[in-house]
Amino acid sequence: MQRQFTDQLNRNISVNFPPKRIISLVPSQTELLFDLGLTTEVVGITKFCIHPKEKFKTTTKIGGTKTLNIELIKSLAPDLIIGNKEENTKEEIEALMPLFPVWMSDIFTLKDAQSTISQIGDLVNKAPEANYLNHLISQGFNDIQTLGAQASFNKKTVLYLIWKKPYICAAKNTFIDDILSINGLENCVKDQRYPELKPEEIVAYQPHFIFLSSEPYPFKEKDIAELQTLLPNTKILLVDGEMFSWYGSRLVKAVQYFFEFQKEISFL
Repeated sequence: MQRQFTDQLNRNISVNFPPKRIISLVPSQTELLFDLGLTTEVVGITKFCIHPKEKFKTTTKIGGTKTLNIELIKSLAPDLIIGNKEENTKEEIEALMPLFPVWMSDIFTLKDAQSTISQIGDLVNKAPEANYLNHLISQGFNDIQTLGAQASFNKKTVLYLIWKKPYICAAKNTFIDDILSINGLENCVKDQRYPELKPEEIVAYQPHFIFLSSEPYPFKEKDIAELQTLLPNTKILLVDGEMFSWYGSRLVKAVQYFFEFQKEISFL
């Protein structure tokens, strides 16, 4: 049976429903598909789709999020491909669109993420499971937001770095920025998206906190030391990038992370 769906780029696609051979091009959406119970339907994932670990080991890898193996994807004959505007490249997605139904997400906020979970649930015939995940996420993040608004660190500024050489930060109009705000923190960078920063620009911001993400660049303790010489009074922490930037079912796990995280930074 063919069904029509509209993706978040406002494109209409026709899908054999329910889809039986799905390729996911985004780690957080891959984890969501498996958590929705699609244990056999997901036939292809990227080399960065590391969760759940047992499925990562056994599912065919079709390249990286921005380096897709188009010929391998063709050989898997998917009846649905699920990608993301930010994480995948326009050229590769456009190469796949004439060949297969490609559903694209475009996410900037927690609200967008929950809409994506609902829409993917409908797309793969797992609406009740998706609704339950969203119920857990809504309850948890409502509490996180309430606690953040009452915390000692409320409205203190933070610089969230995702890359080094050059330094790149998550600024406004990003999912990470929305998660920071929900936790009661103020992003000190008012530029859009992911600007590069020179060391002197980082110093000029004088943030109360600097968060060094575990991904995509794997910041380590030595990176704290380097930045601490520039900003001796700033609190610099390593943070779990999956919790701040994965927008699928990982958000359920993120609730407990942010409860503990808020406790940690309240003493800094």
